[in-house]
Amino acid sequence: MSLVYPVIEKELSWLSFNERVLQEAADVNVPIIERIRFLGIFSNNMDEFFRVRVADVQRLILINRINGSDEKAIALLSKIQSKVLNLTRKFDEVYLSSLQDLASRHIFLINDEQLTETQGEWVKHYFKANVLQHITPIICTDNVDLTHVLEDDVTYLVVKLSNQKKNLTNYSFLEVPSEDVPRFIELPREKGQKKRSIIMLDNILRYCLNTIFDSLIPYDSAKAYSMKLTRDAEYGLSDDIDQSILEKMSLSLKQRLTAEPVRLVHDREMPEKSLKFILNKLGIDNSDSVIPGGRYHNFRDFIGFPNIGRSYLEYETMPAIESKDFRRHSTIYHAISEKDILLYYPYHQFNHLIEFVRQSAFDPKVSSIKISIYRVAKNSLIINSLINAARNGKKVMVVVELRARFDEEANIDCAKQLTEAGIKVEFGIPSLKCHTKVCIVTRQEKGMFVQYAHIGTGNFNEKTAKIYTDFSLFTKNIDITREVEQVFDFICNSYKHYEFKHLIVSPNDTRNRLYELIDSEIKYAKKGLHASIQIKVNNLVDGGIVDRLYQASAAGVKIQIIVRGMCSLRPGIIGLSENIHVISIVDRFLEHARVAIFYNKGERNIYISSADWMTRNFDKRVEVGCPIYDKKLQQRIVDIFEIQWSDNTKSRVIDCEQNNNYKTRGNKRKVRSQTAIYDYIRKKEA
Repeated sequence: MSLVYPVIEKELSWLSFNERVLQEAADVNVPIIERIRFLGIFSNNMDEFFRVRVADVQRLILINRINGSDEKAIALLSKIQSKVLNLTRKFDEVYLSSLQDLASRHIFLINDEQLTETQGEWVKHYFKANVLQHITPIICTDNVDLTHVLEDDVTYLVVKLSNQKKNLTNYSFLEVPSEDVPRFIELPREKGQKKRSIIMLDNILRYCLNTIFDSLIPYDSAKAYSMKLTRDAEYGLSDDIDQSILEKMSLSLKQRLTAEPVRLVHDREMPEKSLKFILNKLGIDNSDSVIPGGRYHNFRDFIGFPNIGRSYLEYETMPAIESKDFRRHSTIYHAISEKDILLYYPYHQFNHLIEFVRQSAFDPKVSSIKISIYRVAKNSLIINSLINAARNGKKVMVVVELRARFDEEANIDCAKQLTEAGIKVEFGIPSLKCHTKVCIVTRQEKGMFVQYAHIGTGNFNEKTAKIYTDFSLFTKNIDITREVEQVFDFICNSYKHYEFKHLIVSPNDTRNRLYELIDSEIKYAKKGLHASIQIKVNNLVDGGIVDRLYQASAAGVKIQIIVRGMCSLRPGIIGLSENIHVISIVDRFLEHARVAIFYNKGERNIYISSADWMTRNFDKRVEVGCPIYDKKLQQRIVDIFEIQWSDNTKSRVIDCEQNNNYKTRGNKRKVRSQTAIYDYIRKKEA
């Protein structure tokens, strides 16, 4: 990390990003159901933040403590905790306000104490028919080690069972089985009432405690309090050479069950004596990791909050647009042969990419398919097509990244499924995550082998393609396809050295190539020529690249940055970064595309990439950036960037203090970039 120029700690910058998500939940102009879903997104983000980033800081404290210097990391953790508590308070306020807005539309999220007698009878019947079979209480006896029993990131009800006659207290833990039963259940409407009610699964458990414990444990009263434990998501891989990488990953994932707790969130109404009992049983002696919260946890389930009211209570659907370049041709290959094709999801149909793989699976002229998989959808159509390709005698090679965080188990299962189908599965380079989004198809045409390539900024995932913005390039440009083939060869044979002239590939040359592109703009600026850089990334936190951008700004290069998440760069510092302007857009779609535009004296160099501008993406992953050579496609990317830069509805200005102020509109017309881009692409494809 740079020691020369001022930066913002990436952890605090990440919290600033999640604050922008919370702003969406608080925005009364956002449909109420969507606002509640943003609360779920915020909560899901916060869970991952603790499992990954807070865990990293706590690990750093332990390491530094051994070396006798832990003040800096401790100070950072203190700032994190202060910011988290502030955001938690805001979250509670927004949640209560959202419930009031729901109620104004005759939709009520009720608890167990608000049930009518009729509703109560219905809930008891529902519990016995649908929930009880999924409930296995953990009775907290001396023989039970909670550290090995309680799962990570699961909501539990801590049930305090009191027997006043015998002066005894027992504790039991009930897992809220939201994987097996819907978290939100609509209650039957009562005759003649507009009121529609939803009850959470947690409250059904609370209402039916007696059904669970009667006749098993003698008690006078039962009280339930929610809690959730978050563990360190890091894990180590063994060096046992006799184990396959699949075995190593499977064993390593088990470490998460007993990994160090980094957060315990509990119902703030939980009695102090009960909380101390739990902390003692879990071996948690660091009160900094204990966070009081509301009655409900795992708010991430609110991402799927149902709309039981009118359609206007959620966003109007935006049907994905068909590409006219693909529509005009009978096969994918004819379309790509005519010209390079650039799609932008979710505005464009992801089905074009699915069709690229599907047609390749049975086309007699196709001899081989190679693809890299990082995250795929459940029951993936792309995986099904790859299996069908193998059945049709194609040579299929799939690079599966087993270490895609939180998708490890799914990818292990995927690798086994592919292997059983006779597909060659590669796991890449042990020391590097393979984060590329590339696919190459080899086809025999007129006695020659011709290759068709896909290079994208997002995963081969049908589900996320509906909500993530990503670019997807289809090309048969021989310079590009040759180097994509070399990328696959490098992944499988890392000892081979390639010098890429067109693609920008990590860890080979991404850092140096970006430095060169920035330095060229610096050179032009010093000559008095117009020089500019436009960047769109998820995260910008690499120290070296931040320093280079500061140097460019000081030289007079105009820099515009759109960053969704972390940004450690401090814009607007006179003499250093006054030529750097940064915005962030948070809206209905998650901004995920990575793009870099270098003015280059008017002959723009434009790249799409799988890589964020982070040290890990430059030095510790396999990533691919691809140049866009077609002038019309270049202009399309420039147009889209300009639309996003003009956003004055969902755009926040990232300043030195990361205040997240909305971009001022003044007397300009209202621009909401995601809506404007949809209209732009629809006109282009008409």
